[in-house]
Amino acid sequence: RAVAMSVSHSSRLNKLVREQYMRLPQDGRVQVTYVWIDGSGEGVRCKSRTLDKEPKSIEDVPEWNFDGSSTAQAEGSNSDMFLVPVCMFRDPFCLDPNKLVLCEVLKYNRKPAETNLRHTCKKVMELVKDSHPWFGMEQEYTLLGINGHPYGWPDNGFPGPQGPYYCGVGADKVYGRDIVESHYKACLYAGVKICGTNAEVMPSQWEFQVGPCEGIEMGDHLWMARFILHRVCEDFGVVATLDPKPMTGNWNGAGCHTNYSTEEMRREGGLKHIEAAIEKLSKRHDYHICVYDPRGGRDNSRRLTGHHETSNIFEFSAGVANRGASIRIPRQVGQDGYGYFEDRRPAANCDPYAVTEAIMRTTVLNESGVETKDYAEH
Repeated sequence: RAVAMSVSHSSRLNKLVREQYMRLPQDGRVQVTYVWIDGSGEGVRCKSRTLDKEPKSIEDVPEWNFDGSSTAQAEGSNSDMFLVPVCMFRDPFCLDPNKLVLCEVLKYNRKPAETNLRHTCKKVMELVKDSHPWFGMEQEYTLLGINGHPYGWPDNGFPGPQGPYYCGVGADKVYGRDIVESHYKACLYAGVKICGTNAEVMPSQWEFQVGPCEGIEMGDHLWMARFILHRVCEDFGVVATLDPKPMTGNWNGAGCHTNYSTEEMRREGGLKHIEAAIEKLSKRHDYHICVYDPRGGRDNSRRLTGHHETSNIFEFSAGVANRGASIRIPRQVGQDGYGYFEDRRPAANCDPYAVTEAIMRTTVLNESGVETKDYAEH
């Protein structure tokens, strides 16, 4: 009974009845679900429309609009916001030929909405494209019951201490694997570049990885993977939270570790370029902390304590195979002398556009200090 109470009412509707309708033909018409980031900078919203034929590319998907006053993005007196399609995926919920389309949000004057961080990220990625930046982001998240309590945890207490849960197997060690595997399959179907998943250190906490992606593609694919996660969780009646520290006390927080390399780092002798990039990052720690969560570092301050496999938010550190450092160089990279490095500072609820843009500004465009340069004129 306790488990039944922690899932949503809609998840208990008869899914076999739904299947009957999902099998009906569409007579050549296509459902397109538009997905966008709302005014919180963390939440995703969606709505659907019918197109007369299957779009073959993003150019075939028309712009649309929505009421920004209902998503904390506009005032009621001037509420229309533009949805500009930027990246298209197959729809794992309504199946082919239907589509999921990620959109940028523009205000009434065609300027980017405040939480549209893709706009400047794309400009920066265009400037640095010759360095061929690759990213892989490790998205940690926690499954909660509809009551806000970690899914599968005892109603009036806590599970045993951390230790047996990381990459665990068994009903007493992992909770919610059905959700994780469904999400994985849905991402593969959609065309999201998901590359792995594992159970994390805290029970009910999981991680999936997206990448390698080049440039702007990193943010596009991670945001769509997040949308698919929330949508899968909706079917199962539970909630996925990206809060960086969902449980206070002796429990691991949730990050979004970002693996990064340029073409010269991936070549023979690339370690010196990795070390040069880390040196630049060391001089701009405060700027990066500011953009690595949606609240200017306040969310991350709950997580980056120097304990539970994190660095201290106030200090920059780097090391080979060190999970307590700001930047980790994998042991294999140290041995090979080339490869990539991992920035362990981004919070689970970071905006991947902000993170990847910041890394490029510092390591390739050689920006310093807390101010960013405006490249709009170039």
